[in-house]
Amino acid sequence: MQVEEARRLLVEGLGAGPEPPSPESARRVTAQLAHPGTLGPLVRRLSVGDLELAECVRLSYRHVLGFDKLLLLPGAPRFMLRIHFWHGAGGAVSEDIHNHRCAIASAVVRGRVRMECYEPAANGVPAVAYRETIDGPGGAWRLRRVGDARLRLLHTEQYGAGRSYGLAARTLHRVVSEEPTVTLFLETAPQRSVTDVYVRSRGRVRDCGPDSDYGSDRHCCSDKDCGSVRHSGGAPVPAGGTGRDTGPGRTGEVASAAGVRPAGDLRAGAAERAAPPPKTPLPPAVYLAELDALAASLGY
Repeated sequence: MQVEEARRLLVEGLGAGPEPPSPESARRVTAQLAHPGTLGPLVRRLSVGDLELAECVRLSYRHVLGFDKLLLLPGAPRFMLRIHFWHGAGGAVSEDIHNHRCAIASAVVRGRVRMECYEPAANGVPAVAYRETIDGPGGAWRLRRVGDARLRLLHTEQYGAGRSYGLAARTLHRVVSEEPTVTLFLETAPQRSVTDVYVRSRGRVRDCGPDSDYGSDRHCCSDKDCGSVRHSGGAPVPAGGTGRDTGPGRTGEVASAAGVRPAGDLRAGAAERAAPPPKTPLPPAVYLAELDALAASLGY
């Protein structure tokens, strides 16, 4: 696939009207672009380094949570198409529960992720709420504490290679991957200027079930429950996992709104976060090498 064809698919799939794209429209176009026969030629074309390399490298960096966030196709403010390289549990840092500024979508290319969906609830576990802003594309994260909250875990869902999902901007979630994983991640037009980040005050949020005090057996991927997650493709990965708090999976795909320190850095009995470190762009050689490896793994 040529770069301009990929751009056309994104523009047509997301629409050009004043209304923000739906999570489902974002998911559909992301799943289409993530198909190996589509993504492989596109990544190989980009890996030669002669297409907007300077801009892509400037906005590609090692995320504070430990995964590499590579920009493939810049198209702000309408979209930003990225590849996320999760390096496995060894380099993972805990991701906080968060939402986004825009509807997002992610498709798993290699490996797998676990999605956890949450909602505010009086019987949920205690957390400290933060409001996050960012100083423009590629800018620094800034966190401001806004108060206490309680959150309930609705459900978890496993996504293996070939599966995809979309999330509305305000959906609270956390993504975990405990093995090397590659996802194609789509940011759509911003709907607001802030995101919400929740740092759990103590203990773990347990997976909910029909007998749990922390939630119910509702499925987080239904319109009735979360109203924001769509998924498709591939056979479901058996639920379970190891239960480690290893952040967006070393997302997962989800372009994390966390940008904060791991749970191990909490002060005793509190849930405080220090200022996130600044973003550091990936060296061009690293950016190109990771794209080259991905293209080769897809047979191109």
